[in-house]
Amino acid sequence: MNFSTNLLRNNPAVKASASLRRRGISIRHLAFALAFSIALLTLYYNYLQYVPNPFPGGVIYYPSETPEVWEDRALQVKNAFLHAYHGYEHFAFPSDELLPVSNGSINNFNGWGVTAIDSLDTMLIMGLQPEYDRAMTAIHDLNFTQPIKPDVPFFETVIRYLGGLLSAYAMTKDDVLRTRADQLGTALAPAFNTSSGFPTYSVNLVRGTSSGSRIGSLAEIASYQMEYAYLGKITGKKEHVDRSMTATRNFYSAELRKYGGMYPMHWNLSSGQASDAHLSVGAASDSAHEYTLKQYLMTARHDTANLEMYLRFTSHVFKNLMFISPNRQLLYVTDSNLYRGGNRNTHHFEHLSCFLPGLFALGAHTLPLNNLQDVGLNFTELATDLLPEHKMGYEELASFNLADLHLWAAEGLAQTCYLTYADQPTGLGPDIVTMRSGGIHPEIPWMEAMQEWTKQGRKSPPPGVGDKHPWAGDNNTTNMRDRETTIPERDYYVRNSEYQLRPETVESLYILYRVTGDVKWRHRGWAIFQAIEREAKTPSGYASVRDVDTYDPEQHDAMPSFFLAETLKYLYLLFREDDIVPLDRWVFNTEAHPLPVFEWTEEEKAAYGIP
Repeated sequence: MNFSTNLLRNNPAVKASASLRRRGISIRHLAFALAFSIALLTLYYNYLQYVPNPFPGGVIYYPSETPEVWEDRALQVKNAFLHAYHGYEHFAFPSDELLPVSNGSINNFNGWGVTAIDSLDTMLIMGLQPEYDRAMTAIHDLNFTQPIKPDVPFFETVIRYLGGLLSAYAMTKDDVLRTRADQLGTALAPAFNTSSGFPTYSVNLVRGTSSGSRIGSLAEIASYQMEYAYLGKITGKKEHVDRSMTATRNFYSAELRKYGGMYPMHWNLSSGQASDAHLSVGAASDSAHEYTLKQYLMTARHDTANLEMYLRFTSHVFKNLMFISPNRQLLYVTDSNLYRGGNRNTHHFEHLSCFLPGLFALGAHTLPLNNLQDVGLNFTELATDLLPEHKMGYEELASFNLADLHLWAAEGLAQTCYLTYADQPTGLGPDIVTMRSGGIHPEIPWMEAMQEWTKQGRKSPPPGVGDKHPWAGDNNTTNMRDRETTIPERDYYVRNSEYQLRPETVESLYILYRVTGDVKWRHRGWAIFQAIEREAKTPSGYASVRDVDTYDPEQHDAMPSFFLAETLKYLYLLFREDDIVPLDRWVFNTEAHPLPVFEWTEEEKAAYGIP
């Protein structure tokens, strides 16, 4: 008994308990403190540890590499083109496109061999004369009055076929190409037989009539000016020039006051006025905005109407459609719908929108954005006929160096486009993501963040612009369900997980490299090309890839002609040491067909009624 009593008296736990009781602390207090501590630790490790930005902005080191390394990488892209094109020749030519998984073929664009014609200038740029000569045999035999189906889509036929023929002509001056381009441009002319002059969706080449809805999407009614203007230049035909000027006249006189000067997505082909209030730079809209700047540049910077419309469009996008994600501070552009209660932003970010950073960079490189008076423009006066809230936006934008602002927007958006690739297990970018902004999440307009950055003394890179690391997720996860639990870190959900071999991101990387000389854009393009080689390559070509955000992607049996016309072309030009398509002498159409900068003569201006 005495032994037990002494043992208890000397036990450290008993002594500690007695000491705590003397201080008024009971076991119940300890239990509560322990439970509270566990709760705090759980909260921290599951939530609070992600509040500080785990993706710090700043500078990431990219080695410059030797010229020989980059030329070797350009050669690897050329070999990829040969692999894809030879597969097309073997299994699909003269059909339109190769089915790269089944080794079949498909006629989905008129049956005139769209892959061959879309690839002509890529072959010339890469010096692939044998492949080019074989493709020209098909062009000699083309008959544009005999499509696979009577109705042909105007927009796709213009950008792929007409653009391909015109670009190849510009590089070779082969009269066969000019003749075929003239024949095709004339065959498509019935599309313009509307009250407004905007083209219809399709043309029946057998009957020579137009067809399609009386409501047209923006991209399809306003992405032909470059092609028809250059066609008019090389043929001397006024009717082609007249058609090229229709969209500019219509848009310049359209009522855009409530849209902030930006073109909405859908238009009435009879009245020539907007029929909805959906503002977007993505699908069904993208190339119409693109052509405002590019038409101005291609015609030697004399078309000030298109320049004005480009500046209005970009200003509205900066102020109203660009946002910063709440965690990683990713800069992105989205679309909106105008309602009585104001704008509703979807916060969808499309791969198709990734052409925009390249366009911004091209504008920053070629336009006197800080000296617009040199071209007869006053920036703030562009908002004269807009609503008061839009006019205030112009004053805010004018407080910045506009050239810097456009380039910052280009760099930030291009980085986000790249990160949507680098964030995925496959290294390939999904077609659409939805940002965690709006609703229950913070919605941070880019220009508001820029104003705050300025107030804080601009001590860091601009919001959304500093270099960011890819999202690694949890390295211990092996399936997408587990990865999705950490979406709050990544800042977006994947809405459409297919990579369709699209070119927009590498297009912007190419232009940014040529404009800035920063090697990081090359390295990012190289990472994308490696992912294409790893995930998309088949024995006969390259396939679209589904489920790029998983560890088990699936190849889809499709190789669009734009993969050869655009994606591989831009990658090749990105890695080439010499600048073989200078941006001050050539302008790419929306299908990556370079057309030369030209100037109308005084005689042509008088004959064609060009201001």
